[in-house]
Amino acid sequence: MKRNTIQTSLVLETVKKLQCHATADEVYNEIIKTYPTISRGTVYRNLQRLCETGEIRKREIPDGADRFDHLCDDHYHIRCVKCGRVFDVDMEYIPNLEQSVRDAHGFSFTGHDIVFKGICPECKGKMQD
Repeated sequence: MKRNTIQTSLVLETVKKLQCHATADEVYNEIIKTYPTISRGTVYRNLQRLCETGEIRKREIPDGADRFDHLCDDHYHIRCVKCGRVFDVDMEYIPNLEQSVRDAHGFSFTGHDIVFKGICPECKGKMQD
């Protein structure tokens, strides 16, 4: 059984505080503002550990860095193609979507992640200025 360390708690609190689907670097950069002696490796190891225990979820983003989500339920995301930020999509998760997908390669589905692409309101506003 792994023990809960101060560093683990700090990483978890930071992911929850940021609430922005932060990258590992963003979590690290936030933590060093207050705890400048913490190592990047410590932050990365604790992010992985928190994912393994189910306290946070790693979201793999196509063409981008993995993100860490404080919401652990199944839900979809949208990534802004201009600024790269990731947002939650307000729609119901489709748990049995895999059953509708025709598989010609013999896969056994274990789940799915869908990331939509678009332009966020902030970037859209900048484009119109």
